Amino acid sequence: MPASAPAAQASTAVAVANPWAVVPSLGNLDAYITAVNRLPLLTQEEEQQAARELRSSGSLEAAGRLVLSHLRLVVSVSRQYLGYGLPHGDLIQEGNVGLMKAVKRFDPDQGVRLVSYALHWIKAEIHEYILKNWRVVKLATTKAQRKLFFNLRSMKHELRAEDAQSDITPRDTLTQAQVLTVAEELKVKPEEVREMEARMAGGDVLLDPAPADDGDHAFGPISWLSDASHEPAAMIEAAQRDRLATEGIATALQSLDERSRRIVSERWLNVRDDGSGGMTLHELAAEYGVSAERIRQIEVAAMKKMRKALAEYA
Repeated sequence: MPASAPAAQASTAVAVANPWAVVPSLGNLDAYITAVNRLPLLTQEEEQQAARELRSSGSLEAAGRLVLSHLRLVVSVSRQYLGYGLPHGDLIQEGNVGLMKAVKRFDPDQGVRLVSYALHWIKAEIHEYILKNWRVVKLATTKAQRKLFFNLRSMKHELRAEDAQSDITPRDTLTQAQVLTVAEELKVKPEEVREMEARMAGGDVLLDPAPADDGDHAFGPISWLSDASHEPAAMIEAAQRDRLATEGIATALQSLDERSRRIVSERWLNVRDDGSGGMTLHELAAEYGVSAERIRQIEVAAMKKMRKALAEYA
């Protein structure tokens, strides 16, 4: 036996006694995958025991054993979704969330191994993550569209392989016959297949203009978006607001008596030389020899009368 065998056996013993010791706290993705593949698998009896312990007492240690022993399953499933261009680490992370949900809901008395039960939850979480992050605009909302989204890519690959074997030049897009084949197999309409294929083929487009150092002729699509400020309805509304702010206010002030007009003007329209605003209620009260509350009442009544005049002017 090689001299390193005892050390390897000791390492395996440590792994079985404390599986958490095998998973690195920090490191790259390859180190994580290597570590989880070294974690020991549970026998059916050990799995049943841990599951019953979790259900009866909520043991975190039992939950940890069940999760750790199936981390390699998440890694395996996540590899099936690398074609969507999302980080492998993020796919694994979402799959681990699904695995933990499966462990929490797993019933050992159903006679099913955890690996079969967890597979659904792992895929469900990864699917949800892909749909939310693969494109800014949602591609699939109904159950049929989700099924089409996750099967169209693989089915196109299979159809291209069949064309290559038949000495037919593979095409980037599906033929009409292939569209009908996919639609029939996935129980969707042919036009839905065409639409999903077009949406999946379209890349993300940057709306913002290119960086300034690319020259004066560097534009993004946002440069060609419509300018709402020059839309006819918006221009008419802006002109009406300007008229109300000038002619309308002047007309409304003329409907007030001299004292009310001066109070409103000094409070809201005139500005002090230092830019601190108009006169206060107390300053006006001292000038007219009344209380500040009386000045406030006059101001409220004047504002009400002005609003009515503005409504009639508009």
